[in-house]
Amino acid sequence: MNDFAHHVLVVGSGAGGAMAAYELTRQGHKVLLLEAGRHYDPTTETPMFRPNGDAPLMGASTPDKDFGFYDSTVGGGWEVPDEPYTTAEGTEFLWWRARMLGGRTNHWGRYALRFSEHDFKAKSRDGLGADWPFEYDEIAPWYDKTEALVGVCGTNTGLDDMPPSSDGVLQPAPTPRIPELLIAAAAKKHGIEAAPMHRAILTRALDQRAPCFWATPCGYGCSIGAAFQTTTSLLPMAQATGHLRVITDAMVKTVTTDAGGNVTGVSYVDKTTGTERQVDAKVVVLAASACETARILLNSKNASHPDGLANSSGQVGRNLMDSTGAGLSALVPALMDRPRYNEDGHTANHLFIPWWGHQAHANGELDFPRGYHFELGGRFGEPGAYVSGDLQGYGPALKQQVRAHYGAYVHFALRGEMLPNDDCYMDIDPSVTDKWGIPVPRFHWKWSEHELKQVEHGLKTAKAILETMGATVGELPAAEEAIKKGGEIIHEVGTTRMGDSPEDSVTNQWGQTWDCPNLFVMDGGVFASNPHKNCTLTIMTLAMRNSAWLADQLKTGAL
Repeated sequence: MNDFAHHVLVVGSGAGGAMAAYELTRQGHKVLLLEAGRHYDPTTETPMFRPNGDAPLMGASTPDKDFGFYDSTVGGGWEVPDEPYTTAEGTEFLWWRARMLGGRTNHWGRYALRFSEHDFKAKSRDGLGADWPFEYDEIAPWYDKTEALVGVCGTNTGLDDMPPSSDGVLQPAPTPRIPELLIAAAAKKHGIEAAPMHRAILTRALDQRAPCFWATPCGYGCSIGAAFQTTTSLLPMAQATGHLRVITDAMVKTVTTDAGGNVTGVSYVDKTTGTERQVDAKVVVLAASACETARILLNSKNASHPDGLANSSGQVGRNLMDSTGAGLSALVPALMDRPRYNEDGHTANHLFIPWWGHQAHANGELDFPRGYHFELGGRFGEPGAYVSGDLQGYGPALKQQVRAHYGAYVHFALRGEMLPNDDCYMDIDPSVTDKWGIPVPRFHWKWSEHELKQVEHGLKTAKAILETMGATVGELPAAEEAIKKGGEIIHEVGTTRMGDSPEDSVTNQWGQTWDCPNLFVMDGGVFASNPHKNCTLTIMTLAMRNSAWLADQLKTGAL
């Protein structure tokens, strides 16, 4: 690497790391990027146009194919070969890792909802959790820039939970499906509005990327670049500047420091050879994912940083949050035996139900503090190995039941905000290491009454809407049974949160660690709260904004 004099070293190639690399290289700074996973080229490896019928188990998930047989995360998932993690007694927590170039952006749901003024200053209203160290208006122009660069489809709704984008930023939203329109009509009878989901899917061509042609599942990857992933956008764009070099299979072990405790670079293991290597850098940016970044910092403890690097506040690994998750499905008689037609679209929901309860919160009408939204399921889709429903009989009568039920089920997936609590955090296991001798994370987890009451409210609301549609729902499960496990929604954030003070936060508003001025965090770890909206758009927006600030600091010689 002597022929490539990098200015910045970035760890991670997902949403935060790739955006940091894009912005820094665009402004002329040379970047060396380390990725712990394998090289991945979606233009050659994506199995588009391969039907479920051609795959084992009709495409159903297998131990190394978490999201179906065509999932490209070979070696990644909930359990990663040679890379264990542990959980404290009484804890259920799942840690999903991609371990491939592009990280989770190759697989995310691509829901791209802005956080709002309600989300950034929630503590100021209800006294819970932490406020972010800036206002919505300060980040709104950066949301515009990110949405335009990424390519987000949707509409400005005027709803108070969906801040508008500037004119011309959003691409056109796809047409709603029949089941979604039926859900919207039923919800409206309860005073609840449905809206087009904002999604990082191109409906019009953008740079070298083609628009979606509504044909294959986004979860397989997208060789034409319509479904956003950094491997077809930010990384190639950064490489085109000539200022980016990428090393894959590079498992970062620690951030290195000099005798005075100043950051000098990183130590990593070349997973192909098992050799440990060191790379120096003027500035280090950690964007390895919230829990991986916290793991690196805690493992980087030394005489100058005895509790872990950048951890004078004691907050590294604390404030671990995931989104709440629960679901409710039912058969809707009005949708049975309807005429068959193609409802693929961009494969996820075209409409969703955003949070409608801000005024109810202000009026003290709810017994939980933060909101949720519903992601909707229901369409004619490619059949798989599973047939739903209480089917009876055999022969032609059974086949007719299956035909009648096809496309007649709808599903409400609740995704809600979690508040940080003292029982949810990660530390380093004192005795377990991975294949390369790196100590592994240990997770501690417990949902609070806030989340359980939220899920209870959401299930009751979903049931009411389903019954308005004519569905028979039955008795609801208890919230403790219905809520997903910690980590299962794959929205873990907060472990290196930003704030106004080094006393209770790890970084300032620019992702710059208080303790080490040339060390930055640009993944979901910096989140001060975890609003119910999916986190990736905000990770990228913060990474663009903060990398632009870092680029200026480098240009002026401040760093």
